[in-house]
Amino acid sequence: MKPEPSLGQATATATVLLSEISAPRQALVRLCQSVDYGQIIGLQIRDREPVFNPPPIVLLDVKLDAGCGPRREAALDDFALREEVHRLLERIDHLESGRLDRIEVRAGIPRRVLIEAKLTEEGR
Repeated sequence: MKPEPSLGQATATATVLLSEISAPRQALVRLCQSVDYGQIIGLQIRDREPVFNPPPIVLLDVKLDAGCGPRREAALDDFALREEVHRLLERIDHLESGRLDRIEVRAGIPRRVLIEAKLTEEGR
């Protein structure tokens, strides 16, 4: 089995495929795709992995003046992850265990994240 790439060392030129990350991380990417526009609230992180029990709250931002449908990439078995996904996964690696209070999703991509963090001596 191929070792999982370390996203903490990803560069702008590194390409990581969906199939190269863990199943819980794949589930998070797929959840962002299904949200399309909205928020994921209260996602637990344990040992650097998203935990879906208890499930996070999902808020959908639905435009009523435009048609909506599933994202095209949701039908793909595999694809390269966007830089924003790399950054989110790096934050999860850094957090190790805790909670992402809110992930803002736009066009199926995580754009902003609000992280519950404890202060340390270094202030981070």
